[in-house]
Amino acid sequence: MVTRPTRRAPGCPEGPGKDPGEESLDTALALDSGQARMPPTQAESVIKNIIREIGQECAAHGEIVSETLVAFMVKAVVLDPSNGFNMDRTLIKSDVQKLVKHCVTRLLDNKNPSLDTIKMQVYFDMNYTSREEFLEEHHRVLESRLGSVMREITDNRACAREELESLYRKIVSYVLLRSGLGSPTDIKIVREATAALQSVFPQAELGTFLTLSKKDKERQLKELTMIVTGIRLFNRDCGKGGEGIDDLPAILHEAIPATTQHIDSQLQIAQEQAYRYTAILEKVRQNPLMSVQLQPYMLKEALYNVRQYEIFLQIILSDIITCAQEVEMMIKKLGAQLEQLKMIVKSKTAVPTSQVFPIFIALSNLWTSFQDETVLISVLSNLTSHLEAFLGAHELLFPEKVLRGLLDGVTVKTDVFRMREQMEDRVNAEDFRKLEWLFPETTANFDKLLLQYRGFCAYTFATTDGLLLPGNSAIGILKYKDKYYTFNSRDAAYSFAENPENYINLITEKAKKNAELIQLLELHQQFETLIPYSQVKDVDKHIKPITKCESGTQTDTHILPPTIVRSYEWNEWELRRKAIKLANLRQKVTHSVQTDLSHMRRENGSQVYSSKDASTQSMKEGSTRVPRPQVYIAGLRGGRAKTTCGVKVNLTRAIDET
Repeated sequence: MVTRPTRRAPGCPEGPGKDPGEESLDTALALDSGQARMPPTQAESVIKNIIREIGQECAAHGEIVSETLVAFMVKAVVLDPSNGFNMDRTLIKSDVQKLVKHCVTRLLDNKNPSLDTIKMQVYFDMNYTSREEFLEEHHRVLESRLGSVMREITDNRACAREELESLYRKIVSYVLLRSGLGSPTDIKIVREATAALQSVFPQAELGTFLTLSKKDKERQLKELTMIVTGIRLFNRDCGKGGEGIDDLPAILHEAIPATTQHIDSQLQIAQEQAYRYTAILEKVRQNPLMSVQLQPYMLKEALYNVRQYEIFLQIILSDIITCAQEVEMMIKKLGAQLEQLKMIVKSKTAVPTSQVFPIFIALSNLWTSFQDETVLISVLSNLTSHLEAFLGAHELLFPEKVLRGLLDGVTVKTDVFRMREQMEDRVNAEDFRKLEWLFPETTANFDKLLLQYRGFCAYTFATTDGLLLPGNSAIGILKYKDKYYTFNSRDAAYSFAENPENYINLITEKAKKNAELIQLLELHQQFETLIPYSQVKDVDKHIKPITKCESGTQTDTHILPPTIVRSYEWNEWELRRKAIKLANLRQKVTHSVQTDLSHMRRENGSQVYSSKDASTQSMKEGSTRVPRPQVYIAGLRGGRAKTTCGVKVNLTRAIDET
């Protein structure tokens, strides 16, 4: 189990110590009034010394108290006007001793329901946190615990064979520790995890792993852890492994209903006790003589105690219901992922890693969520059990026999019954035109408004010296200075609306006398130094009512579809003509009708060549030209010689020159 670190209450910081002197408490009180006269470091040391002295006094009487409880009690004693502490002046040493005495007296009064309520509030504030913060803190603690193992792997510089084998064994141990699926000292679990790791990261790849940077090593180790976890979960589902893996879905399926049933029963007991105390206090108010022997102030403190217990149980129950919803959704996702993985793997000997690795990682993340829900359920269950220890004063002060005698002739009314009694008697907003009243039918976020005093009737509490009656929102909510008040009846609402400031001041003064009311009624803005850690972030959050909105409407021309039948005929002769036409069509074939003989027909197309102009020629005139022969004979005229010799010269041109 992971527990959150201890928080210090406001006004209880750490610092060097000093002995409280005449000026010591001045700053401690001025922290409430906003008029500090000391440097912060000196004020811190003064407050710490006062708290230490009170703790030592209580320890001397056999009562061990925490610094947070002492710090709260110091504030409570200072706020109580009956103790006579003036925050506007410097207190002397005797005043400091008086403060210590008052605080020790109240802390040692084990039969006081008011002290039990304050202890319950401090314990709840120091041990409860929201779901998101708890899971974030849980993961941070796990990371810090695995830090040393991670560093041994990432800083390793193995070279020899034995060193590499040792490094691989460390990686297997890291995978088991991070996944939380079995002990790294169990040989069967180690063998199974080693086999799964070797299938995705053989020992031969250690050389490559050692060359990576430190961040890459850390990232790869986380990825290997998720993949190995997914493989082991899949093998477990197939019945081939899963040694040391608890069936978390089945465990949660049994644990959540059992825890819810236990809290429901405790809540019902607390509510019945609150109803009985309320009925007795109403009887005392009608019969003042009973207050002599009953001590109604003690009964009111017991009522505050059981109402605070009821509120804390409702907060825890709400978280468990959220857990149940998350677990139901995760069980469906787990089944779907396993079925998808089976469809991919089937009987194949090799599967692409791109298909199965994402599913293995998804399985690992789902199983981590199951582990988170298991731890959260365990913490909430333990918190519920420890809260019961702050109810011991009821049986001592008001045994069952005494309560039965006081309830003789009294009708015990539940909160629901009280609301139903006044359901029809609603506030008329016209009676108070200067004030704004909110109703369920006129406010969109009516159920989400942050009601003052946790929804208890402000008027009844102020006029009856602290009687808690549930307000009925259905009769109307008063909006006054951006705050919302509920009342148990219309008369109470009207009386409060006439002078709201007066009743608000009365409630504040009552809270100064009973400091447990500050958290019970959520009076944190009036007493900012006593704001519990769990509600610091919500102090400035105010949900405004949605009473107005921009909207538009449009009316269609024809809202209903037209009912005109265009084929309607009123003339019977026209109907007769159409009937004859239809009868004739039975014997004819139209373009929209096919018969047994024509349904096989289909359209056919052909193509022809269009006519065109053309010409032919059967005769062609042609001619040829050959070179004309030309021969020149020289010497025909004769000469001095008696014999004439002629010389023949051929002058005919070549064919290609013609």
